[in-house]
Parts: sequence; structure tokens; C-alpha cells
Amino acid sequence: MKRFYKEATVSGTEDGWRVLLDGRGIKTAGGRPQVVPTPALAEALAAEWAAQGEEIDPGTFPLRDLADFAVDVVIPDRALAVREILPYAETDTLCYRADPEDALFARQLAVWEPLLAAAEQRHGLRFTRVSGIVHKAQPAETLAQLEATLGAQDAFTLASLKMLSSLAHSLVVALAAIEPGADAEALWKAANLEEDWQVELWGEDWEAAERRAARFAAFTLAMDFVRLARAG
Repeated sequence: MKRFYKEATVSGTEDGWRVLLDGRGIKTAGGRPQVVPTPALAEALAAEWAAQGEEIDPGTFPLRDLADFAVDVVIPDRALAVREILPYAETDTLCYRADPEDALFARQLAVWEPLLAAAEQRHGLRFTRVSGIVHKAQPAETLAQLEATLGAQDAFTLASLKMLSSLAHSLVVALAAIEPGADAEALWKAANLEEDWQVELWGEDWEAAERRAARFAAFTLAMDFVRLARAG
């Protein structure tokens, strides 16, 4: 598609902030007004439009895609969004460890246990740790508290949490990632600890490295989206 506008600007509304293309407010993929909660997020969305050349590249709007998801999917049914995120706690990667006699177990304990313990303290709950791959249910009280925690989040944070949980296979990592000052690289390494272990043992091919780099870029984007949606 050829670029059909000259200028991308930002304007406040009664409900939030919008991107204007030559003075006209844009809509989401679902046809709704794309209204976001902060001027910082709106400015970042406008920057994606301003950066387009003569041809518009649909693949260069990652923030817009997340904003559209929040507006089109999460806002109309927040309870559904919570239900879709919660299963990442039921099978959280950080809870499934190697057997204690395995060398991998020591690294999992050193890296994962502080994250789990911090989540337990922050959210007032207790996770079940499992050695091996056989599923073991988390306590009902833990899942209920996490459901309440998710339910208290705004739609834009929930949109990011779904993306973060999916990429990390861990709600614990996702919740840590939306905390102020979160270390994206450290959290990503924690989420990929077992993959890194295999790379140390057997090496890594370039295709796997490219896929990982793309996933990390998406992970950091989701973290940036939360920060922008909460700015100010």
C-alpha cells in the first residue's frame, strides 16, 4: 500500500490519546477508534506511521498491533483475556526442574528460585515445584490469587502479559517483566535457561539463533509497550 498521508500527529480525547494521520484519527484493525491511555504510547505509535516510506510496510507496526489487540480483543472481554493467560501459571516453566542429581538442577535452582520466591512474596501465594516433566497442579489458592492479580490489570497491560507469557512460557517471568526497572535480558535468559543449557552442550545453529533473537525482540517490545502505556 502506498503512503496516503503526509503527517502523523497525536491528539488528546475525552478517553485518552489518538494518532492522527493528516488530522484524521486512525482506527484499529477491528474498526474501533484506536484510543490509548498515555501520550507517550500515542507518540510511539505515531512514530511508527511517521517512519514509513513511500510504501507502507505492515510488518513494521508492532506497537500498533499490540494496541489493536488491547482495544479490539481485551477491552471487550477482559475476563476471557485473563482466562487465556492463567494457564501459563498452571504449567509455568520455572516450576519444572530436572532431577536433583542432575547438573541442570543446580542452575535452575540458582536462577529460577529467586524469581519464584520474589513472585510468591509480591503476590502472596505459593507455587508447587516439580522435579521431572509430569504435570502437577498448582494450589487452587495460588491460581485464584493470580487470577485476581490479572483481573486488576488494565487492558493494555493484559495485552502485553499475554505476549510475554507466551514467549517465556511463564506467567512468573511475564509478571516480573512488567515491574518497574525489570531487566529484560536477565528475564529472557531465565525463560530460556534450558535452551541455553542445550546450546552449551551441543552448540547452536544460525536458524535457531535468529529465531531466538526475533523472540527476544518481541519480548522487549511487550515490555516497552507496558512502560509506554503506564508512562505518567
